[in-house]
Amino acid sequence: MTKSTQITQPLRAWMDVFMHRSMRGWSQFAKSTGLSMPQFSILMQLHYKGACGMSKISERFDVSAAAASQLVDKLVQAGYIERTENPSDRRAKLLKLSVNGTRLVDKGIQERYRWMDELVGQLTAEERGKVAEALTLLTEKAKEVDK
Repeated sequence: MTKSTQITQPLRAWMDVFMHRSMRGWSQFAKSTGLSMPQFSILMQLHYKGACGMSKISERFDVSAAAASQLVDKLVQAGYIERTENPSDRRAKLLKLSVNGTRLVDKGIQERYRWMDELVGQLTAEERGKVAEALTLLTEKAKEVDK
């Protein structure tokens, strides 16, 4: 086994498990709220990227303006998103999370990470230290690659 495969195989295996669990967690949470994954994804986008216009939603999710508008309208009606006036263009509206939308996203994030907390609880103190050290190193290197 080469040095490269010694690390890439375990990393790929972890990535597969992590992504499966993470996406399953998001999907189950979204379904429990009555939202579709695209709707929940819009909420997450607003949470991480901040307020934006409808055109950004359409662009980021690669959907037509009409499709984006339908998704957003349902989220506004449900009280998860607010439309506010864009200070730089009074004709345009900004979309932002409402207080209820922020609470829902926060709850979803907690639910997403719950399984990881359970996993960490099964590790010994020594194992937690090793994992933390390795993940810190990988995170730092990943940030350098993304520059």
